[in-house]
Amino acid sequence: MENFDYDLRSIQAVRDLARLGKTASQQIAEYTEEQIDKILRNMVKAAKENAVMLAKMAVEETGFGKVADKTYKNHLASMILYESIKDMKTVGVIAHDEVKQMMDVAEPVGLLMGIIPSTNPTSTAIFKAMIAIKSRNAIVFSPHPSAAKCTMKAAEIMNHAAVEAGAPANIIGCISLPSMNATNELMECNEVKMIIATGGPGLVKASYSKGKPALGVGAGNCPAYIERTANIQKAVSDILASKTFDYGTICASEQSVIVEACNRGEVIAEFKKQGGYFMSPEETAKVCQLLFKNGHAMNAKFVGRSPQVIADAAGITIPEGTKVLIGEQHGVGPSYPLSYEKLTSVLAFYTVLDWEEACHLSIQLLQNGIGHSMSLHTQDKDIVMKFAKKPASRILVNTGSTQGGVGASTGLTPSFTLGCGTWGGSSVSENVSPMHLINIKRVAYGLKDCSTLASADPTFDYPELSNSSEVPASLAENMDIANNEQLVKLINELVAAMARG
Repeated sequence: MENFDYDLRSIQAVRDLARLGKTASQQIAEYTEEQIDKILRNMVKAAKENAVMLAKMAVEETGFGKVADKTYKNHLASMILYESIKDMKTVGVIAHDEVKQMMDVAEPVGLLMGIIPSTNPTSTAIFKAMIAIKSRNAIVFSPHPSAAKCTMKAAEIMNHAAVEAGAPANIIGCISLPSMNATNELMECNEVKMIIATGGPGLVKASYSKGKPALGVGAGNCPAYIERTANIQKAVSDILASKTFDYGTICASEQSVIVEACNRGEVIAEFKKQGGYFMSPEETAKVCQLLFKNGHAMNAKFVGRSPQVIADAAGITIPEGTKVLIGEQHGVGPSYPLSYEKLTSVLAFYTVLDWEEACHLSIQLLQNGIGHSMSLHTQDKDIVMKFAKKPASRILVNTGSTQGGVGASTGLTPSFTLGCGTWGGSSVSENVSPMHLINIKRVAYGLKDCSTLASADPTFDYPELSNSSEVPASLAENMDIANNEQLVKLINELVAAMARG
């Protein structure tokens, strides 16, 4: 009975949020670029003042990751994002083609729903709030139940900062009584015009089934290939910096390392030098038993954990200063659990003969996180182009895939919602930005005379039309009733006969 009452209250609260959010979305739709920028700058200020506090809340509530790294995520989602989007045109005329006499006019979508994951519960909320406001939309968040407090706090801070700077009341809302029923109710509310889903495959799939536009992103399983021409010291350094960032909770983080037989020894030595611990087959099996349940589903207890926590739970001893646990694998699939996504400080390790074998293996690994990302360490531009054909939306070269994928170390748009394209069942393949949250209307002036389109077009040349008319002459004569005496006589006779009965 208690759960039933909770569900009823959560559903009613969601309906209220949606109504308030719709009103706010209608109001902000009339704002100018100057008004929007003022609001965003105040949100950035609030995010900076609360970045550490929100990071601490997230770690305490979920147990995932590191405070310092979550603080940087909050910074990336606010300050760095703002610098990237501040000059982006999202209000009024955003493009004008003088030659074609066309204009693009931006209009907001309306009320957005943002689904927030437990792995990045405050940074994703800040990010989605920022891009919603930039595109003149309101947004309501659905937090993960295990990270509800920190997500609600982030939403509250962003909403207060926005309203303080002139935004309508309730411009940023959040479900206060989280449940699957509440999330489902919000997805189905008529007031919600678009869903931005960042979370598990089940939620993303549900978002696409609601009959309204959705931006969903799938799981990642990023392979990192260290090709024979790579700077091995830098490649290993980048991979470790990426995989240890917030203990691997970003879906773009490396999941597997692929090396060639010719550089295997040097790569292993470099990993050991920089803090990688290569587990024995027995130790790898123990760790796999901890990390996965129900096949290859990640055990939430070990998401975003340090190698020390994982090693202690598995009953294995690792050297002091170990940064990542590495397990050698010889295949892909259920018999090789480390070939699947591991949002924690554990890597799979593969050895191949050459780039062609690395290519085949990468495709196999990407099937478990298809469309997301892969990284490549090489000095050979031809190799880059060969791997650019792989089914991944981000091919990241000579950088850590975590920082590269979210746009921190690359020129990609800073984002915590990374599209996977049609390979991964996603409607977008790029990093989601404010430009995905607007409708673009085209205003097009007439350039040609409609009545003379064919005659004035020198390319409209069809000889078979030149000697024909719309109606054959013989048929036209028969249709000319006034000049056809026989037809007139026949009609008169028929009329007379009908009159006689």
